[in-house]
Amino acid sequence: MTLQVKLDEEGYLYDLSDWNTEVAEQLAADEGLELTAAHWELIGVIRDFYQTYEHSPAMRPLIKAVGIKLGADKAKSIYLMQLFPGSPAKRLARIAGLPKPANCL
Repeated sequence: MTLQVKLDEEGYLYDLSDWNTEVAEQLAADEGLELTAAHWELIGVIRDFYQTYEHSPAMRPLIKAVGIKLGADKAKSIYLMQLFPGSPAKRLARIAGLPKPANCL
């Protein structure tokens, strides 16, 4: 499947309303990830965070939000790194169809 959505030079959606589960699956596949239930849990957390605060969280706020929603066992950077290697906050925001976190390089 080829995405029919417009992405910026870093792979983030230009129009956040273009996001849906198929877009998420394709964005993840483009990064070599296959989304599991654990990935979708985190996508739900970051999308809820964005709806509440109107910005994508950097790593620390993301970990705090994960702890509140999913429990302390999942609120660890190592857990997020296993699911979204590299820069979890950036990768998760991109796949969840959200803007790049402001203070992530």
